[in-house]
Amino acid sequence: MNIVRRLLACGALSVALALLVTAPLRAAKDDVPTPKEYGVYVKTTKGMVRILTNLVFEEGGMIYLESNNPARFQLNDLNYFIVYGKYDIRYVTLNNLLFLNQSPVGKPRFMFGKELEVEVKKRGDGLYTVKPKGLFGRGYYGLWINDEVWDIIIQ
Repeated sequence: MNIVRRLLACGALSVALALLVTAPLRAAKDDVPTPKEYGVYVKTTKGMVRILTNLVFEEGGMIYLESNNPARFQLNDLNYFIVYGKYDIRYVTLNNLLFLNQSPVGKPRFMFGKELEVEVKKRGDGLYTVKPKGLFGRGYYGLWINDEVWDIIIQ
């Protein structure tokens, strides 16, 4: 009887120890939500927010975009980008956007600044996450895939 109690206590201790050791591994699992529609999303601490494509223009050999009411996020709320759909993900760049000049109708134009290093991970069929290798800072950013740009402002 005493041996059975010791074996049960040892088994319970082993199970508890295994749960404690594997808890950080289970907590570190990063589940990426799958959006309902194709597009580019920003994963925030509160959920996903879809961002809209901006228009890219070329004039005199200069490629730029005109600010079109970009989505705004708080610095501490932003986690990463989610790209869902049929995009050629080999050519993803994240750039800060720099003021260039104003259009004839008074809209600000922005050119693409230095490319920031990103980490792209495939999470499913047509589902990718894009994270900068460094930390985000406040500013105006553009996620460039092929000939499309999604712009955001981080406050």
